[in-house]
Amino acid sequence: MTTPKPVAVVAGAGPGNGAALARRFGQEGYAVALLARHPGASALTPTELPGARTFECDVGDPASVEQSFAEIQSTMGEIDVLLFNAGSGVFADVESITPDQFEQAWRVNALGALLCSQKVIPAMKSRKSGAIIFIGATASRRGGVKTAAFAPAKAAQRSLAESMARALWPSGIHVALIVIDGVVDLPESRKAMPDKPFDSFVSPSGVAEIAYQLCIQGRQAWSFEVEARPYLETW
Repeated sequence: MTTPKPVAVVAGAGPGNGAALARRFGQEGYAVALLARHPGASALTPTELPGARTFECDVGDPASVEQSFAEIQSTMGEIDVLLFNAGSGVFADVESITPDQFEQAWRVNALGALLCSQKVIPAMKSRKSGAIIFIGATASRRGGVKTAAFAPAKAAQRSLAESMARALWPSGIHVALIVIDGVVDLPESRKAMPDKPFDSFVSPSGVAEIAYQLCIQGRQAWSFEVEARPYLETW
């Protein structure tokens, strides 16, 4: 009898970190559920990643999250790993940011993290195992002039993750946060910063490797917060 594959959900399966997370966990034998807000927004197709399925999901909309996770559980099984990579960043100062932009940043980064987590926690608690990994940012620690919406949203996400870790670790659920400190290596990033050295960008495959290693850590030496930055990044 064939043993079912473990299931990993990538919320925010676009280019960069999302695609790298999907590939890394797929390599380890996971069936990967790719969540993207719009059809075709996922950077991968199921044919590129055997066992993967794509689901349309707006993580900031409770009804959309409810439907998507119900479909995942009915077609793929219970979820072993949630990789929350969804992010929304409008970069403007406090006088320029609009209320809608501020709320949208919070909805995606913080509310979305809560909604998706609540859909996987019960089954993880029942079997006393599972992992929830958030892809965060150094904006969660400090507000810059142009991060009047992004920084508060990421700070809320980090505080939620820490609260969850304290509550869920004793139940066998590893909640952890990867803090991205730097510019993620994407074609548009390189185009916008043509003079930036190659090694100055954050490697998505490196971020994905950190996420996987967090998922296989022994319970007596779990990490909560891990930073990912290029060796040339000033910090």
